[in-house]
Amino acid sequence: MTDETKVEDQDGAKTAPAIAKPVLIGRKVGMLQHFKEDGSVVAATVIAAESNVITQVRTRERDGYTAIQLGFGRAKKKEQLSGGERGHLKDLPPLHVLREVRVDDVAGFATGQEIGVDRFNAGDKVHVSGVSKGKGFQGPVHLHHFTRGPKSHGSDHLRRQGSVGSGTTPGRVLRGLRMAAHQGADRVTVRNLEILRSDPARALLVVAGAVPGARNGIVMVRKA
Repeated sequence: MTDETKVEDQDGAKTAPAIAKPVLIGRKVGMLQHFKEDGSVVAATVIAAESNVITQVRTRERDGYTAIQLGFGRAKKKEQLSGGERGHLKDLPPLHVLREVRVDDVAGFATGQEIGVDRFNAGDKVHVSGVSKGKGFQGPVHLHHFTRGPKSHGSDHLRRQGSVGSGTTPGRVLRGLRMAAHQGADRVTVRNLEILRSDPARALLVVAGAVPGARNGIVMVRKA
């Protein structure tokens, strides 16, 4: 994220300056059906996003680049965090999740300020990033949709891979060959999803379509 709009802080030091393309850390609650005004129904994902707290401000003079660090997921007690985490947060609330976001200018930002759901409106397009569901070690038929082998006549290649290497030339397995491997648990971004509803009172966003990850997974919402 690089674009930033400087405006007056209307709510005092508690609220961070407005950003042209805001970003928010949230938690995937689950999916539901959303009925639009014209009566059509679409699948939607509910994201719970309590106000993110700015936990650190990176400046070009001190750190060599400009960025803000956001905190999300308040712990019930500070004792639930490690000593290093408590020392990093100092007098701020105990937060489980920290993410850093690059900005062009950090003027007006300070630790303790908050960024909430009210930065997003219905109709906005957003990019949602998260860690996809892990599906363990999978074979080539499941992972790459390879065709299975014959079922009869003594075949031992029903769901196994065939030849993986060439002959004398090049005489080795080529880099990037599709084989059995671990599936899922990758960082995935789904782009240009529409916000169907923004509910600042309950700190909820309803986004059209599916977003990466399992229920209760951490996601990052960025305005497109």
